[in-house]
Amino acid sequence: MKFSIIIPTYNNFNYLELCINSIIKNSKFNHEIIVHINGYNEITENYLKSNKYIYTKSDQNIGLCSGVNRAAKKSTTEYIVYAHDDMYFLPNWDQHLVNEIKLMSDNLFFLSSTQLSHYTPHKDIVNHIYYNAGKTIDEFNEQKILNEFEDLKFYDLQGSHWAPHVIHKTIWNKIGGFSEEYDPGFGSDPDLNMKLWKIGARIFKGVNKSRVYHFGSLTTRKNLNIQRNNGRKTFLLKWKISMDYFIKHYLRRGEKYNNKLTNPEFTFLSFVELILCKIKYFYLKFF
Repeated sequence: MKFSIIIPTYNNFNYLELCINSIIKNSKFNHEIIVHINGYNEITENYLKSNKYIYTKSDQNIGLCSGVNRAAKKSTTEYIVYAHDDMYFLPNWDQHLVNEIKLMSDNLFFLSSTQLSHYTPHKDIVNHIYYNAGKTIDEFNEQKILNEFEDLKFYDLQGSHWAPHVIHKTIWNKIGGFSEEYDPGFGSDPDLNMKLWKIGARIFKGVNKSRVYHFGSLTTRKNLNIQRNNGRKTFLLKWKISMDYFIKHYLRRGEKYNNKLTNPEFTFLSFVELILCKIKYFYLKFF
């Protein structure tokens, strides 16, 4: 089973090369790799061209959402995988996702690999495995992680890891991919999940055995030339609930996966949180 792996990149060639090499080296299947170059980068373009990879490009940085959507139009497979360019894909990451896909009764699902990262997990939502194989590419200990990653204890995650994720192409097209009002990209993942929720998806699962190492969003958060968008504000005005409320009460992100999701149960606390969402929404909307 082949995927179309969409990778947006912005002045990050060394990480992109490592990412692509890990896909080639550690995948079970021969996937289609499609890169969007955000802003002109001769080194990146020459590399992609000489290796005959599919790519799109924009002279300016048009943002993660717009770049991914543009690249996804080149896809020729049934499944869209969105990945960061600062990820290292570990052996058989794709086989474990394929195994999950084969268990699905329809195409309404959102599956992700499990991230390993040197960042300490959030105390309230544990959404990745803490593992330090290097904070930068210069520190990266490839042999160490290849020897040890399968022994790290974790679990299938409710609510997923955002990326890398896999969505059936018909579903991707139905929801219109990423919402470009979130460019350069902050808040785009929860919004994508909400759009899936609205069309009936209830399986949002981080697959434990499918694993990648993530250096930590170096394309966006670490780049001083990128001005952050206010994704939280955009989400609240669009959906009339906060991003945090959706993640906590709808996706139940960070819990152990046990089954497909259902509509959230309302408790006194969640009701208070919802009222606060509505107050903030009306304030932003009308004042």
